[in-house]
Order: sequence, then structure tokens, then C-alpha cells
Amino acid sequence: MGRGDRVRGRDLAAGPGSLSVPRLACWFVRAALVDLLAAFTVGALLLADKGVGGRGAVWALFPAHVELALVGWVIQLAMGVAFWVLPRLAGGTSRGPEGPVWAAFWLLNGGVLLAITGSLTGGGPAGLARLAGRGAELAAVAAFAVHAWPRVRAAASGV
Repeated sequence: MGRGDRVRGRDLAAGPGSLSVPRLACWFVRAALVDLLAAFTVGALLLADKGVGGRGAVWALFPAHVELALVGWVIQLAMGVAFWVLPRLAGGTSRGPEGPVWAAFWLLNGGVLLAITGSLTGGGPAGLARLAGRGAELAAVAAFAVHAWPRVRAAASGV
């Protein structure tokens, strides 16, 4: 390619070894961006309330803001990008089974929703919802690790 030539999407997605992003990674990144938008919106409400000198009921949303920003956005974005960029298996053609990664996607998003629900509804059974949400998030990380570890290990051993 000469100077001034543009790289187009169709050029990136052509043939083996291409730079195309797997559909599952796209789902992770899209969901992370939705969580970022939600965290940004809740954060704006909190900041607006603080700006007018209030410490109103909107501050009950602070745990949801933290959950959306740290788990929903950061961890989910990291998982999606890691699924895409970690070294492939079997001579560079396979990322391995996607089942554990799909499980991680649904467990992480379900865990975020449960943790937010638990934090918004208070104690008692809501505390169980928050605990179940944290358990689902932990299970999501474990499921993703089950998928990613063979890829990391293969790359470290030079296979």
C-alpha cells in the first residue's frame, strides 16, 4: 500500500489470518458500551445533585453507578478484547470452544443486574440478590479463565 491509501473494512476482513473481530467479542464490547452509557447517566445525575447542594434520594444510585462502571464496563470490555486478541490455538486458526465465553457473558451481565437490584432494594432478600450477583460475576470470571488459560499457556510454551 502506498502513501495515502486507505485501509477499508473489507480489506481487513479478507481471508485467513484476517483482522476481523469475532461476533462474541462484539457482543462483549457492545454490552460494555451500554453499561458505560448507563454509568455515565447515573454519574451525571449524582453530579447534578451534588452541584445543587443536595444529598437527595438520587444517591441511592451510587452503588449501581460503581457496579456499572467497574464491572459492567471495565471487566466486560477487558473480557471482550481479551477474547479477540489472545493468541489462537492450533496453528492460529482456532480460539477454542466459545461455550465458556458465552456463559461468562450471560453470567457477568446477569450478575451486574442482580447486584444492582440488590443494592437498590435494600437488605433482607435483596442482600441475597446482591450476593447472588457477586457469585454470578465470580462464576463469569472463572468461566472466562477456563477458556483463556489454554490459549495463554500455549502461547507461553511456544506451541
